[in-house]
Amino acid sequence: MMRTIPASELIINDDGSIFHLHLRPEQLADTVILVGDPGRVALVAEHFDTTECRVSNREFNTVTGTCKGKRMTVLSTGIGIGNIDICVTELDALANVDFATRQVKPEKKQLTLVRLGTSGAIQPDIKVGDFVFSRTSCGFDGLLSYYKGRDAVCDLDLEEAFVKHTGWYEKMPRPYFVDADPALFELFRDVCVEGITIAAPGFYAPQGRWVRLEPHDVHLNEKIESFELGGRRITNFEMEGSALAGLAALMGHRAATVCTIIAQRIALDACTDYKPFVKQMIRTALDKLATL
Repeated sequence: MMRTIPASELIINDDGSIFHLHLRPEQLADTVILVGDPGRVALVAEHFDTTECRVSNREFNTVTGTCKGKRMTVLSTGIGIGNIDICVTELDALANVDFATRQVKPEKKQLTLVRLGTSGAIQPDIKVGDFVFSRTSCGFDGLLSYYKGRDAVCDLDLEEAFVKHTGWYEKMPRPYFVDADPALFELFRDVCVEGITIAAPGFYAPQGRWVRLEPHDVHLNEKIESFELGGRRITNFEMEGSALAGLAALMGHRAATVCTIIAQRIALDACTDYKPFVKQMIRTALDKLATL
């Protein structure tokens, strides 16, 4: 028997929109650009040829329209893994759940989810202004372990090698590694540096920063920087990509994260006037996605 999803598990607002995003199914395009900053939605949408709708609730701002003739949605997620859990789950429900019957549709729709973010590099040859494509995302957040099938979408050999190399503290969530969609990697590979990107559950100690509270392992970043397996290395930190990659893989969607580098952790340098880099990343990504 097909499961009917209870109202407490999938909350639908009185206007037929989903609880957090306030979107109705017909307002969602199959190609979705995810940005963290609500203000960045306008930077993407200004390139749209037409606009169908603008929806806003909390930090979740959405515009759906067309760019170069292709229908797209741009959505702000805010900061952090928890918001990605909300956004990806609700986007999938908009695409693949019948809101009238509260049942999963027999024919599944595959969304293309591309996060355009900002990031700090942890390798000396990656410069401020570079674009990094997270061919693999590493989650320090533990989110994916709450979902059945976690190991089936993760690179367990990479996980084990990383845990061993870093002497991972067992009371922290176990890191997990998930690959981006291969077709999206091929689409972006000529304009990006390939990387393994860590998604941390915080900005300070989880990324090795020490303001007043000392990190549990003050040498963890050095271990991360020196990690290498099969010629691959960890390139940068951000805060959302692992949950996006993992949830999309479990749900059958295509997903990827592209970040512009705004800080060089090795050089102890950061750029606060990074909007030109972000604008160039947006233009590049829209050109690429319009060809799909």
